[in-house]
Amino acid sequence: MAKTSRSLPQTLRHYLANPLALGYLGVVLAVCLWVAADGFFTSSSGDAGFAGVWAFLVTAPTSLLVPFTGPVGLIAIPIGAVVQALALGAMYRYVTERRAHGTEHGVSSA
Repeated sequence: MAKTSRSLPQTLRHYLANPLALGYLGVVLAVCLWVAADGFFTSSSGDAGFAGVWAFLVTAPTSLLVPFTGPVGLIAIPIGAVVQALALGAMYRYVTERRAHGTEHGVSSA
């Protein structure tokens, strides 16, 4: 069976539009919103806290590989989230397509 070539947007949609990748991106968004709310409410008290570290941890290890520091280093969070979601989406597609391919030929995974 010959593979069809996809454009970059089609490839991204193929790997990002599945429950696992979208769920991961939802978790990252929830953590980032929590970090922003925590930063907003603690800015008046002067207690910075370590809530911002969680945004980097949920996108690790990819976000930790970006060599920038300071405010520019915040670009690591969306980069890490997209790369991790692509990896999870590729894994999800591989497992589901493999399972579907196996059941087409009468092979059961049970």
